[in-house]
Amino acid sequence: MITVIAEFKLPEPISNHTAREIFLSTAPKYQGMPGLIRKYYFLAPDGIKAGGIYLWQSREYADSLYTDEWKAFVRSKYGSDPMLTYLDTPVVVDNVLNEIISEP
Repeated sequence: MITVIAEFKLPEPISNHTAREIFLSTAPKYQGMPGLIRKYYFLAPDGIKAGGIYLWQSREYADSLYTDEWKAFVRSKYGSDPMLTYLDTPVVVDNVLNEIISEP
């Protein structure tokens, strides 16, 4: 598994309420996406940085999303280019499902 942190600086601070509305408008796009296990949207406390934390089954699935087209969408929606950080994720503790997930 792989975790990707996609973050971007907003042109001006936004409130948590505004961020929630924006994020809800894009969330359906990620439902049922092949290889995507989970996505978290985030907003920094100062309201100037936002993004998503994605848990993928593999790097290949992650790379299938982060195309030039996706980056252009983020740029047009939020006003800046996303910065991507890739992290190997060998183990996940899921307290909602009461599972420990690990791929050999």
